[in-house]
Amino acid sequence: MERDAKKFYVTTAIAYVNAAPHIGFALELIQGDALARYHRLRGDDTFFLTGTDEHGVKIYEVAKDIGVPTRELVDMNAEKFENLCDALNLSNDDFIRTSSERHKNGAKKIWNKLCEKGDIYKDVYKGNYCVGCEAFILDKDLDEEGNCPNHGRKPELLEEENYFFRLSKYSDQIKKAIESDELLILPASRKKEMLNLIGDEGLKDVSFSRPKNLLPWGIDVPGDDSQVMYVWCDALSNYITALDYENEGKLFEKFWPCDAHVIGKDILRFHAGIWIGMLLSMEVSLPKSIYVHGFITSEGQKMSKSLGNVVDPFEYVEKYGVEALRYYLLREIPTMDDGDFGWKRFVSLYNSELANSFGNLVNRVLMMTERYCGGKVPQKGENEEVFPVVEKIMDDYQKAFEVFDLKRACECIVELTNFGNKYIDEKKPWVVAKDEGDVGEILYNLLEILRVLTVLFVPILPNIAFRISEGLGVGKNELKFEKKLGVMKEGASIKSVGVLFPRIEE
Repeated sequence: MERDAKKFYVTTAIAYVNAAPHIGFALELIQGDALARYHRLRGDDTFFLTGTDEHGVKIYEVAKDIGVPTRELVDMNAEKFENLCDALNLSNDDFIRTSSERHKNGAKKIWNKLCEKGDIYKDVYKGNYCVGCEAFILDKDLDEEGNCPNHGRKPELLEEENYFFRLSKYSDQIKKAIESDELLILPASRKKEMLNLIGDEGLKDVSFSRPKNLLPWGIDVPGDDSQVMYVWCDALSNYITALDYENEGKLFEKFWPCDAHVIGKDILRFHAGIWIGMLLSMEVSLPKSIYVHGFITSEGQKMSKSLGNVVDPFEYVEKYGVEALRYYLLREIPTMDDGDFGWKRFVSLYNSELANSFGNLVNRVLMMTERYCGGKVPQKGENEEVFPVVEKIMDDYQKAFEVFDLKRACECIVELTNFGNKYIDEKKPWVVAKDEGDVGEILYNLLEILRVLTVLFVPILPNIAFRISEGLGVGKNELKFEKKLGVMKEGASIKSVGVLFPRIEE
């Protein structure tokens, strides 16, 4: 568990700003934040990026439909996504907007790099275009009714002259990188899915621009202002334009390659295919891993405005607090699979695991320390029955983060909480104190369990973790994930932290 600190660069996908944020993107943001906070606990020099995708047909059409300038629409919605980062208590180091000049300049540099390699050419393209996906779709990928499987409607048949990227040129290299885990894709089922997509025929060249008369809102193609860049060179490039790839500056030199792209399953082919081909053409190092999460349903159904079951992350934060929402999304939703957001389960999980189990443990331990030890950390005693259990749970927690299983990491917290409550029930400190036994040894072990729980909670519920650490007299800078137990200082002052999780009434 002890190791030298290193750098860690994690990104989310960038959110499309044709509409307000939804709970699915909130999940992705919180997953990225948990990874970033965990690596900071490990002492890693960490950089966490998120942002917004602000070009494309959908945005242009929505702005036209509601009668506002496109720039006004993207500014309005981008602000909502930045506000969501604040509402979810994210620790992101940067927020990239693809309409910003720094991004446009970086994207143009990438385009020119691809041209220098001879990997951009002009041709006529005819195909099925889905406005919802902002992508052309092959016939074989349509459903039985000829609809886009993601949006349930027929794509438009378009024929236009575009620039193309020679993705086929890099298909074998991409396949080899995925097979060897040079580019690690988690879960393994998504790796298999991507390899099946590449298949024996390999990846095909992709349309890389759109005529400006059809899409006036975009980044001009260098040297040809009759075309604008298509989503691939525009949106995907944010992961390096945010690091000042334009000037190949210090951030790019320090943090690239990316350690983990966190994305949804619907955009895997773009990240593990087109993005990797672009980097190979540019002769830029490949990202180390792509972590793929699933979708969220609402009460077992796909979310839709017509059904009235859309979960608004802002509403849940305002009503129940950010910690309740973060916990549900990380604890209840399978990290790499689909999951459901249900009101009754939300309340039940919060009340049983946070308010009752964990909150009760914290208050019992601090109250007994005040009552039996004068509010001071007692002397350390024997701990053979406690520390080995704690170490095993810490090992499991670490392994969970290493394989992008944040749900399992939360389960480790539950296990340690349950162990602490069971230890109290078995040792009965109030009886030991009444009989004038060594209650200090029991309470020291319990305080140490609380300290470790506080550390484990930092990536999951940072606000709560910092409140408890203050009660324990442990500074924020002292919260580190390391296999070192028995560090609570004898004689240090302990104080109450109040009610951590007020019960939610059904």
